Parts: sequence; structure tokens; C-alpha cells
Amino acid sequence: MLTLSYELNEEFLKKLVTTPRATGYEFPAQRVVKTYLENEVDKIEVDKVGNVCAIINPESKFKIMLAGHIDQIGFQISYIDEKGFLWILPLGGFDTSTLPGKRVRVISEKGELLGVIGKKAIHLMKPDERKKAPEMEKLFIDIGCKDEEEAKKYVDVGDFAVFDYGYAKLGKNNFAVAAGFDDAIGSFIVAEIMIELAKDKDFYSGVYGVSTVQEEIGLRGAHIAAEAIKPDIGLAFDVGFAADAPEIEKKLVGDTKLGGGPIISIGPNFNPVVVTKLFKIAEENDIPYQKNAAPRGTGTDANAIQLSGAATGLLAIPNRYMHTASEIVCLDDVKNIVLLVVEFIKSIKEGDSFIPV
Repeated sequence: MLTLSYELNEEFLKKLVTTPRATGYEFPAQRVVKTYLENEVDKIEVDKVGNVCAIINPESKFKIMLAGHIDQIGFQISYIDEKGFLWILPLGGFDTSTLPGKRVRVISEKGELLGVIGKKAIHLMKPDERKKAPEMEKLFIDIGCKDEEEAKKYVDVGDFAVFDYGYAKLGKNNFAVAAGFDDAIGSFIVAEIMIELAKDKDFYSGVYGVSTVQEEIGLRGAHIAAEAIKPDIGLAFDVGFAADAPEIEKKLVGDTKLGGGPIISIGPNFNPVVVTKLFKIAEENDIPYQKNAAPRGTGTDANAIQLSGAATGLLAIPNRYMHTASEIVCLDDVKNIVLLVVEFIKSIKEGDSFIPV
């Protein structure tokens, strides 16, 4: 059984998930990560795209990269019209049917302000308009200004916005709800693993914990970090689909649920030695886990890490309502993923091979 104790730092999680961090604008949240880790690890580095990399045992020749992307989906201001409304482009992928009426935080060098995503009222729509999701180019942000001149006192083209929905506990099962758990929770997990490893650095591997950027538009941060680190093993942390909500097809996503433990993916993107070792450690230490079939690339940082030549794995937190303003995760799953990966890293010894044949 595990002797490691771990108490999840919920205050850090709340601060991280409520800090604006739209794709390409992750820097406020990255400062939160850097401040949290810089006095705990051996070394911390920030690259030119904004990846934050915390390092333990940098002298080791065997390198393990941990990656969780900090960026969340958001909006970029593309045009301010004569009436002071802000027209937007997506930073990442949206179901536009979920957007009208949502509150957003608009972030500029001049400060932050509240806005609402607007569209024509249903009463004014033609019958065919009511049957389809709105087009992104017909959505706008209302910041309560009377005209363009007033709006430009607060906002400029190129500024960004994110959902204005905070962090809260939900129900009695240690569930939490927030906008943008995808993937602040992955960055949080990497940071917590590094904090736990820093308590006793007597293990073989050098560990590179990376809070990556720009995952939502092409895994850009992870590509750059993996090429720089050249890890022997790379573990990515992201959210996965929870199939315990209505209308989810388990034949497609698997029988995954909140509170069932980390989702460990199996497929060509992943090294079978790494995957088998994760299963073994989980079973030896009574850590619950769930399996996920991934027959092709996963669209996560794991893809970028594998292409660097690393033996790769993906661990995910079950998530309901992904890419909406209110995503739900279970904090028990977060705790179990930290315990599992800390034990995985400490189990690796000199001479261990991750060559699959």
C-alpha cells in the first residue's frame, strides 16, 4: 500500500482555474504556476512561447516530461462597431449553441470588464433560424457602452475574453465546477506532482514538469517543450469524456465516470511498457483507474510528446460538459492521479527499459 500522503491544495486550484488564460494569452496564469513552484524545485525555466518548466534532478540523464496545458478556450476581439459592440473570433473550439447569454471577462491592458455574449432574441428569429446553432460571426459581446468611442476607452482589437464563471463545489461527492477545467486541471496536476516529488528527491529520474501553452490550437507549446527537453518518458495530463451524464454514447467514449479514477489511454499514441507499468502500480496500491481505447492520435499534448521520440502515456480526469462555461470534475480523481504518477516516477530505476519489443 502507498505510504505517501497527499492533501490537494484547493486554494491553488481555485486561483489557477479562475485566472484568465485564453489560448495565446496564458501569461497571467503562468505567473501563478511559476510563483507556486519556483521555491520548491531545483530549477524553473520559461521559454519564448510561455511554457513554464519546473525541474527536479536536472543532472539525471534519464528525463521524464510531465505536461498539462494551461490554456482555455476563449475569444479574441476582432472589431468594435459604431455602437460599441465587440465582435469576436474563437480561440479554440466551441459549440456556439451554448454561447448566447453567457457572461465573459474582457481582458485588456486597460483592465478587466464584464461583458455578455449577445444575439438576436428567439422571438425575432425566423423558424429556420431557431433550428440551428448560431454562427460565430453573428455573436458579439455587449459591454454596456453607448458607442465605439466609449468602448475603445476600455478595449482594443486583439484583446481577449473568457467565460466569467468561477470555481465552486457541487453536491456531496467532492465534485467541483468551473469554466476551463480543460485544462487548468492538467497544469494543476503537474504542479502538485512536482510539489510532492520535491519533498524527497531521492529518485533516479530528472523530472520536467511543464505547464504548456496553445494546446487548443495545435499542441504548440508541447511540441516546443518536448523538442527542447528530449524526454525518455512523457506523460500528458488532460481532461477526458465522462460517460456518466445523459446522452453520452459509451460505445464511443467508454464506460468512464466521475470518481472512478484516472482515465489511462491505450493505443498507438502510447508506449505499452509505460501503460502496463501504470496499471501495475495502480493495482498494487489500490488506486482506482479507468481504461480508454484510443485508436489514433488523441488531440492532446501526448501527440506532440510522442513525436519527440519519448515513451508516452496519457492520464485524463473525467470531465462533464467539456468546452462549456461549467465543466465538472471530481477532486478524488485528481488526488488519485497525483498519487499514481508520484509512485510511477519513484519506481523507475537505472537500467529500466521502455523499448516495446
